[in-house]
Order: sequence, then C-alpha cells, then structure tokens
Amino acid sequence: MNLATILTVFVVVAVAELPDKTMIATVIMGSRGRPLWVWIGASCAFVVHVAIAVTAGALLSRLPRTALEIVVTLLFLAGAIYLLAVPEKQEEARGEGEADEEQPRRGRAIALSAFGVILIGEFGDLTQILTANFVAKTHQPASVAVGALAGLVMVSAIGAFGGRALLRLLPLSVIRRGGGVILLGFAAFSIYTLATS
Repeated sequence: MNLATILTVFVVVAVAELPDKTMIATVIMGSRGRPLWVWIGASCAFVVHVAIAVTAGALLSRLPRTALEIVVTLLFLAGAIYLLAVPEKQEEARGEGEADEEQPRRGRAIALSAFGVILIGEFGDLTQILTANFVAKTHQPASVAVGALAGLVMVSAIGAFGGRALLRLLPLSVIRRGGGVILLGFAAFSIYTLATS
C-alpha cells in the first residue's frame, strides 16, 4: 500500500463527492431518517461502486501508455468541466428528487433505502470515473480502493450526520469550484506528462 496514493485519492474523491447529487440525497435522507442507518446504507453502496471502479481502472490500465494518458486526461477534464459548469441548483434538485423517492422509518429499511438510492445514483458518477482513472494511472488498485472508499464513507458520514450544517458554513458553489480546480490541475499534469513523454 502506498500512503501518498491513498491520501491523494482520498482528498480528490472526497472533494469531488461533496457537491454531488448523492451527497445531497444523503443530507436529505439523514435529516428525515436515522442518520446512522443512512450512513450504513450509503457506505455499503460505495463499497460496490469502488469495486466496480477499481475493476474498470484495471481494465483501462491495459491500454497502451499514450492511449491511457489521453483517456485519463480527457476524463479529468470532463470532471473539471462538470464541476465548474453544471449549476449547483440542478445537482441539488436531482439529489432532493432521489431522496424523496424513499422515506422508510425503520433502521433496516432506512439502510436499504439509502443503499438503493446511492447505488443507482452513483453509477457512472464522477467519483467512480475518478477512481477508475487513479487505478489506471497509478497501477495501485488496493491503495486507490482504500483512499476512494475512505473519502466516500467520510463524505457520506458528513452528509448523514451534519450535511445541512456544512452547507450553511461552506456553500455548495465554493465546494464545486474547488473540486473543479483540483481536477483541472490533474488534467494539466496529465497533459504535461503526455507532452514530455
């Protein structure tokens, strides 16, 4: 395991997940149901998504080096554009819609509901693509999996237990712009790597 990879992936995935629709859905479900059960269900869904992303990243890493660098660069750019260009009101509305679909009252039902909402909402999502990118780029699937899962579980805990307070302190637009700038930095580094290789 590589601690630098774990920390890098943790930070990038956590920052990218904060302004995401599934974070908003977790905030809403946590405010309407038992936060612990929402967090457990969301975290279990993130385990599935990280496993899928790590597998996809391992497949991507089999591409020739130049092709891989181009794919990784384009995906980082797409993620940056998404965070910088998609209005937070649109993401907020999508997250609220996902959370409103299910409102169970019992613990296990709350966890299953959160699991289902996050499982469906995260397919092909930015953090899943970023996780696959990191695996393809670093060839360290275990380190990437640990970092990504830690970031996602932490953000889901923030969402379930204190998301509304966080959003009052730090507006969603600031979080989105920060994530977009970080991804632009990764894209610039990838372009530099392509140009110098």
